[in-house]
Amino acid sequence: MPCLARSAADGEIEKITLGHPLLDDYLVFVVARARINTWLAVAYDLKVFFEVVGKEPAVVTTADVFAFLSAQRAPRRGERVVRLDGEAGLAARTIARRLSSVRGLYGYLCAREDTGVRRNPVPASLAARRPGARRGRGGMPLIRTPRTLPRVLAPAEVDALRAALRTHRDRAMVDAMVLGGLRRCEVLGLRLEDLGAGERRLFVAEGKGGRQRVVPVSARFFAAVGAYLESERPAAAATRRVFVVLKGARRGEPLSAAGLDEILDGARGRAGLARATCHQLRHTCFTRLREAGMALEAIQAQAGHASIESTRLYLHLANDWLEEEYLRAAEAIEAQAARPAGQAGR
Repeated sequence: MPCLARSAADGEIEKITLGHPLLDDYLVFVVARARINTWLAVAYDLKVFFEVVGKEPAVVTTADVFAFLSAQRAPRRGERVVRLDGEAGLAARTIARRLSSVRGLYGYLCAREDTGVRRNPVPASLAARRPGARRGRGGMPLIRTPRTLPRVLAPAEVDALRAALRTHRDRAMVDAMVLGGLRRCEVLGLRLEDLGAGERRLFVAEGKGGRQRVVPVSARFFAAVGAYLESERPAAAATRRVFVVLKGARRGEPLSAAGLDEILDGARGRAGLARATCHQLRHTCFTRLREAGMALEAIQAQAGHASIESTRLYLHLANDWLEEEYLRAAEAIEAQAARPAGQAGR
């Protein structure tokens, strides 16, 4: 059975192993091409897969993959409890990610040609039902992931959350997400040299997919981060990371993702909010920017999206835009219908 082990230095993970030569080789391959969150997710997904399957990688079959899929979809909270995405077990996106991780492993093992693996047991999709259909078109995905709209916070909820934060550091991190739209990993990855207070800009060096960008951020963020650097950040901190631990044995070391989540959960509870996550703060930022009239292309650049299709999501979240477009079209239809029959074609 695989055993996930991690080793860290200066608060950052340096090595992840599962205790199997082929799996560990693949994790070394992954870390050179992906961010740390992806690395961790892949390692955990593979651990779960081989715990369920209970076989050596070289002898796993497609039947084993379908058995794993069934196990992941099995009800976890009773037969009558179903998630909003239609799954009774894990979320559809979680299952799809795990299948993708396993498919990536076997793609790597097949390419090596020295592992005993000749084919990838994880099909991309089921064959199309229609005879003669081109390969890769019309197939049925192993798991269907619905495109759901994310939740955003109301302005009063943002104010309540911010008021419940206890330090300038915490307010600066929340402002970076709700005013600048940064991801959690991007906030924690900021270095002192990435702060452009004079231009009110941030250099995001560790963006998703390795994409770097420079983004403007409100003066409120720079006021909060300035107060934090002046009065809270330990002078003896050796790291160049902006946000560090303020108390305890790890004082002065980079703040972890779990640490930021704990801070946000505590503030959410004190503010009496039912929900408030890092990604909801990011979604809230771009929804408000779109409602204020910011162009989709500008939001795409601010968000660091590789495709504008990801940014189009905020068209649906920005209710004012949809309402205005609908009313404009409805008025045109009503005006046309109100014309006398003889004038309709003039």
